[in-house]
Amino acid sequence: MPLEPIIDSPTDSPAEALRGLCGGRVHLPGDPGYDAARLPWNVAVDQRPAAVVVPHDASEVAEVVRAAAAAGLRVAPQSSGHNAAPLAERGLDGVVLVRLSEMTGVGIDPDAGTARVVGGTLWRDVVAAAAPYGLAAMHGSSPDVAAAGYVLGGGLSWYGRQHGLAANSLLAVEVVTADGTVVLADADHHAELFWALRGGGGNLGIVTALELRLLPVADVYAGMLLWDREHAPAVVRAWSEWTRDLPDSVTTAMRVMSFPPLPELPPFLSGRQLVVIDGAVLEDDDRAAELLAPLRALGPEMDTFGRMPAGALPEIHMDPPGPTPAVSGHAMLGSFDEEAVAALLAEVGPGTTTSLLFAEVRHLGGALGRPAPGGGVLDHLPDDYALFCVAIAPVPAAAAAGLADADRVVTALRPWSTDRRVLNFTEHAVDARSGYAADAWERLCRVRAELDPAGMFRANHPLT
Repeated sequence: MPLEPIIDSPTDSPAEALRGLCGGRVHLPGDPGYDAARLPWNVAVDQRPAAVVVPHDASEVAEVVRAAAAAGLRVAPQSSGHNAAPLAERGLDGVVLVRLSEMTGVGIDPDAGTARVVGGTLWRDVVAAAAPYGLAAMHGSSPDVAAAGYVLGGGLSWYGRQHGLAANSLLAVEVVTADGTVVLADADHHAELFWALRGGGGNLGIVTALELRLLPVADVYAGMLLWDREHAPAVVRAWSEWTRDLPDSVTTAMRVMSFPPLPELPPFLSGRQLVVIDGAVLEDDDRAAELLAPLRALGPEMDTFGRMPAGALPEIHMDPPGPTPAVSGHAMLGSFDEEAVAALLAEVGPGTTTSLLFAEVRHLGGALGRPAPGGGVLDHLPDDYALFCVAIAPVPAAAAAGLADADRVVTALRPWSTDRRVLNFTEHAVDARSGYAADAWERLCRVRAELDPAGMFRANHPLT
C-alpha cells in the first residue's frame, strides 16, 4: 500500500507558539478569522502570513516580537494595509503580520500645538481631534490612511510645499525594537533611531505611538476645479505652466480621470471622463483668488475652491472611502514641460481609451524640495513632480489591464523621469534605495544593521 502524503496542519507551525498572546487575537492559516484578519486596504492584494496578531497596546506588541523571535519568525507591522502589495509580492512565509488597526486614539495638547497619535489611528481621527483647537495635521489626500505608515514613509500633504514632508513634523516616536523593548525616540534620546524612522518606513521597529507637531491652521482656501476631458489639452498645459511660478503656499495636483457608470457615484462623476485640479492655497481669500485666476479663466464646469474648515481638507481629493481593489504605477518627474504634457495626453487625453481611474501629476518643490533643518533620512524630495496612476482591479483581468495601462503612462513619461521614487506611492517590489539619497541610504542601512542585525522586521520596502 502506498504511503499517504503528509499534510502539514496549523499545529505543525512555529506560529502556534503565539496562540495565547493578545488575549487570543491571533489568527493562523485555517482559523475561521484568518482570511478577514489578513485582508489589507487594497483588497486585490493576497497576503498570506504565518499568523496575524492584533495587539491592543505597546506591551502586547513587545510580547509578540519576543515570542516571534523565540519561534524563529519575523514580524511585519501593518495598520490600514495601504501599500501592502510589495510585502505580499516578496512572500510572507515565516512572517507574523502585526495589525495595529485596533490600537487607536488621539490626544491633543493645544498649548504645545502637538498630537499624540496611537499607532493604528487613521488620519480622519487625527484631523477631527485637532480641528476644535484651530489646529491641523499634515495629513495626505486620503482620510482612511493610517497616520503612522504615511509619516514613516515621508508623507505628502496639501500643506507640503509650505511646510515640507510630514515625516519632519515628528517630534517623538514610541517604538518596539527588535529585542522586544519599548523605547521613546526623539532628538535627544535614541537620536539615530529617530533620524532613521523619519522616512525609513517599517524597517526599524513597530511604531506604537507618534508625537506630531500640528499647524496653527483653523481654515484653508481649498477645493477643486473640474472640466470635461475634452478640455484636457488646454487645462493640463495651463496647469503645467502655472506651477512653474507659484509661491510655496500653493500645493495642487492634476488628474485626468475616467469613472465607470455606477449609480452610487454622483451624476457629475458617473460615467464621466474628466480633468480635475485640486489642492490648497495657504493665503487669504483675495490673494488665493488672484493666484487661481489663470485656471478659473479656463471656465471650469465645477469650482469648489473657497474657505473651508481645515478638517474638511482630507475630503477634496475624492479618494475611495473604504477598502478598494487597485493597481498602480508611479514615477518622479524632474520637469513637466510642454512635451511631457503631450506625452501624457497621448495616453489618457481626449480620444484615448484607458482602464485607469486616474493619471495624476502632483506638484512638489517648495519646502518639499529643500532639506528640512534637523530632518530625518527623508528630509526632502529633489524632484518637482510626482506621477501616480491608479486602476480599479476587482478581478485579475482588470488588474492586468490596469497595470499595462499604468506602465504605458510611466513609460511615456520616462524621458522626464528620474531614478528616485516616493516609496509610499510605489505599490510593487522595488530596490528601496531608489527612495533615498545615496549617503542617507548608507547611513540608514547602518542604523538598521545595528538595531536589527538578525533582520527581525519585514517592511513593505525592505533595506536589503
